[in-house]
Amino acid sequence: MSRPQSRAASLEPPLHPFSTSRRLAAEALGTALLLAVVIGSGIMGERLAGGNDAIALLGNTVSTGAGLVVLITIFGPISGAHFNPAVTLVFAIRRELGWGTDTAYAAVQVLGRVLGVWAAHLMFAEPVWQLSTKLRDGPAQWWAEAIATFGLIATILGSVRFRPEATPLAVGLYITSAYWFTASTSFANPAVTVARALSNTFAGIAPTSAPGFIISQLAGALAAWALFSWLLKERTAP
Repeated sequence: MSRPQSRAASLEPPLHPFSTSRRLAAEALGTALLLAVVIGSGIMGERLAGGNDAIALLGNTVSTGAGLVVLITIFGPISGAHFNPAVTLVFAIRRELGWGTDTAYAAVQVLGRVLGVWAAHLMFAEPVWQLSTKLRDGPAQWWAEAIATFGLIATILGSVRFRPEATPLAVGLYITSAYWFTASTSFANPAVTVARALSNTFAGIAPTSAPGFIISQLAGALAAWALFSWLLKERTAP
């Protein structure tokens, strides 16, 4: 007699038959659009804020959170809408993504983030090639990035487990909140971190500051995976 289907399995959305090439294209395009949103809204916010960083950050926050909801809704059914090597790593560890596929995802995310930054620069008549000079260093910033990424992975795993249809909104709302409650303004994404190092604008980060952020993000992601693997595991029937 077969075992009854688990509650987790019954809540997972049906898989759509998209080819690997389409999934990779979706990841690249989605990551590019995400970076265009992050960098573009930062430039616009800074230009319109008249030197008020709080107003600039508010504009950057609202645009990024809203953009995430839309992008995850569009690309989620195709590729899972990771747009983030930390997310891809977690799903690879969970064996929900093949190890070859996860490497390809990371590669196209890198490509997409560069194209997105350049697209934003061109929209605002900025030099295409830039390196940020904005230092974001120190234990408080690194700890903030670990917390931000931990919360992002927790949001994704929890919403996928219990309310998969709410995942786009949950992720968008979490990032909107984390922009303000973290000292680092919640990059929570190694690809975004590297991309923002290529933009000497409001949302930028100096290349020398990026490694500390990336290490903290990966640590936060792995901590969330470890905890939520236990927290979300159902008791098996005797």
